[in-house]
Amino acid sequence: MPFQMDIRVYYEDTDAGGVVYYANYLKFFERARTEWLRQLGINQSELAAREHRIFVVKDVELHYRKPARLDDLLALRSAVTRVGPASIRFRQSAMCGGELLCESNIQVCCVDVDTLRPTPFSTELRTLLEKAKN
Repeated sequence: MPFQMDIRVYYEDTDAGGVVYYANYLKFFERARTEWLRQLGINQSELAAREHRIFVVKDVELHYRKPARLDDLLALRSAVTRVGPASIRFRQSAMCGGELLCESNIQVCCVDVDTLRPTPFSTELRTLLEKAKN
């Protein structure tokens, strides 16, 4: 099963037309990935301090289907589609009332905190990520 978290659309999330501003879906998806990591027992601050590794977004593909509006309750779904040596690819979607609003493919890379160069996942981290792959 993909990871799912719900998020409410607040006034600050909307544009002058009263719909969710398109870039905010990136924020929503980031929050969902962060909470997914927490569910796996991975705290990003601790990972940076202990292993000198952080995650950065390398590639984003978004497809907008329908607008979300103020007070909508969105179901954010995140599924791992690929785990590489130093990257992970997600398929994420935002749903409202069972309708698809936005879907994405996002690649996140593991980099060294000092050099910002790609660095392989630790064996422990890779094992956790592989187990979570759908």
